[in-house]
Amino acid sequence: MTWLEGSGHDLEPAGIRLKKLIERPQILGVPGAHNGLAGMLAKKAGFEALYISGGAVTATLGLPDLGVMTLEELCFVTRMVSRSTDLPLIVDGDTGYGEALNAMRVVKELERAGAGAVHIEDQVLPKKCGHLNDKRLVSPEDAAAKIAAAVRARSHLRIIARTDAAGVEGLEGAIFRAKLYVEAGADVVFPDALASEDDFRTFAKAVPGPKMANMTEFGRTPYFTDKQFEDMGYSIVIWPATSMRVAASAMKELYIHIKKNGGAEALIPKMTSRADLYDTIGYYDYEALDQTIAGSVVPEAPGE
Repeated sequence: MTWLEGSGHDLEPAGIRLKKLIERPQILGVPGAHNGLAGMLAKKAGFEALYISGGAVTATLGLPDLGVMTLEELCFVTRMVSRSTDLPLIVDGDTGYGEALNAMRVVKELERAGAGAVHIEDQVLPKKCGHLNDKRLVSPEDAAAKIAAAVRARSHLRIIARTDAAGVEGLEGAIFRAKLYVEAGADVVFPDALASEDDFRTFAKAVPGPKMANMTEFGRTPYFTDKQFEDMGYSIVIWPATSMRVAASAMKELYIHIKKNGGAEALIPKMTSRADLYDTIGYYDYEALDQTIAGSVVPEAPGE
């Protein structure tokens, strides 16, 4: 069934579905999906939830991850991936786009866009990637008040409290803040940019409730697998910008090759075929909805 026919309309709210996934004993692996096609490919690979990364989305917009993306741009991508996959999405809400009232609106808008969770961090605008230097934080009390406001606004959305305190106030500061955010009603806590297995284990033992880990590339966190994070005490692990990074690397190779060789024929073995693409996006299912459209036949490649 296609989206135009009502696919997904009979599903439970995304936040409820995500809650059930988090409550399972095994860790929930959540890859980033920076657009609808990426989401569909991730779903086809077997993933049950997806992540919308602020850093990945801003990069696709040609912008830096400094809090300059608008809420509507974030909601547009969230709607796109939700529509394409029907999977519950964890969405990067940055600092909540302002103070308490702004965070409440973020919750409402993302719920309507199809999200299952949002994480809100304790940085000051302009925010930075959690793995960069010299981040500035709001007070623990102000951050907790923002989390409480987000919880008050939600119908089903899971509220994830992210703290960037480890690199600013040390691990004990991150633990103190996380406990405060749990008391404010956060469903999950997310310590970003922890630098060692010991840090992850210490945080997990000290802070109650489900916890999320960030396995980003080129950051402060060593490379761990989902099973390793599970053993450390984490319920969720995200690979936030990986899909965007792989896509960007492939496109860079493509454009350099075309410029140098005057064509892309040599890269065809690396491309998704027309037939595979149509299968992924359900092309023929949509085409069949309108009897005025002649059934498409994928052309044979030259030489076949």
